[in-house]
Amino acid sequence: MKMPKKMRIHCPFCGKHTVHDVEKVKKGRASSLNWIVRQKKRRSNIGNMGKFSKVPGGDKPTKKVFLRYKCTECKKSHQRKGFRVSKLELME
Repeated sequence: MKMPKKMRIHCPFCGKHTVHDVEKVKKGRASSLNWIVRQKKRRSNIGNMGKFSKVPGGDKPTKKVFLRYKCTECKKSHQRKGFRVSKLELME
């Protein structure tokens, strides 16, 4: 799917339609302080690991894409609901 890098959409901060810069949201680094990571470490002994011994499922055919819209007037950015697309290309 091809999308423009600049779009004229509603800014919730300005309260009017302005030109926005569009950028793809990148995934952040996973935290090692997460409770599920600590739970996996506790069960890393010999034997059955309970719910962690299941075979993981496959990936979905499409991934959800989130876009960040930055207003050119007030310089604030907001995000809309993500949508599924196999390939996203931002173009001029």
